[in-house]
Amino acid sequence: MKESNAYILGTDVEELHRLGLQHQVWASEAQLGWHNGNFSAGQTLLDLGCGPGFCTKELAFVVGNEGKVIGVDRSEHFIHFLNKTKDLYNLNIEAIHSDFNKLSLSDNSLDGMYCRWALAWIPNPKEILEKVKRALKPGARMVVHEYYDWSTHQTEPFKRHLAKGIAACIRSFKESEGEIDIGRELPNMFSEMGMKVIGVRLMSKLGIPGNLEWQWPKSFYKSYFPRLKELGYLTEVEVEKALLDFSELEKNPNTTLFCPILVEVVAEKI
Repeated sequence: MKESNAYILGTDVEELHRLGLQHQVWASEAQLGWHNGNFSAGQTLLDLGCGPGFCTKELAFVVGNEGKVIGVDRSEHFIHFLNKTKDLYNLNIEAIHSDFNKLSLSDNSLDGMYCRWALAWIPNPKEILEKVKRALKPGARMVVHEYYDWSTHQTEPFKRHLAKGIAACIRSFKESEGEIDIGRELPNMFSEMGMKVIGVRLMSKLGIPGNLEWQWPKSFYKSYFPRLKELGYLTEVEVEKALLDFSELEKNPNTTLFCPILVEVVAEKI
């Protein structure tokens, strides 16, 4: 059964597997971010927009039995999955099914917050970050991973039909209620909030046929291009041609695919 508030790519089993693959591609970057956020044993951390909880689970091992991770997501399916993970591994996780706007957090209760690919899909990211800021203890840090420039998503050699599909993705994102490239706005946003920006770093991935990074956009195209047909951004023929272009690229071992570039912004509550 589909959720009425499902994500842009849904919350079904296929998407769950795609998110698992996506997490494997970016897991090392997440772990470096947690190091930059000074996340450690005994802390209480917020995983904002946790999805099915791949990062929540790992963060729970970071904070240990004396700490706690609060995972928040608007998908009931994903929170159900996270609760099963929590029980399976006996982890100290509080899984909350909530829209960010309705989320209630106690002031000065958090030792840190991690957020990945959540702020790009909402119309009021600054308002939500202000709410999280109030819940942070002085000196606690937010670690945010978001897209900096989705238009960097391109291939060599160039394939016209695939490029058209990618452009349709960007158009659909830009016409949504959020800002897909919210990452580039975060340093100024945090400064306006009175937080200290500790660090900013770009994170890039290059796909080559057969490597893990290649599988990430491959799974995305398979899931989202048909969705673009439903939304009216592509025709059925255009979807077929875009996927055919990608199949041809995959046969060429010298193909490179530059994935959409991300940025990490770490900010501290003064």
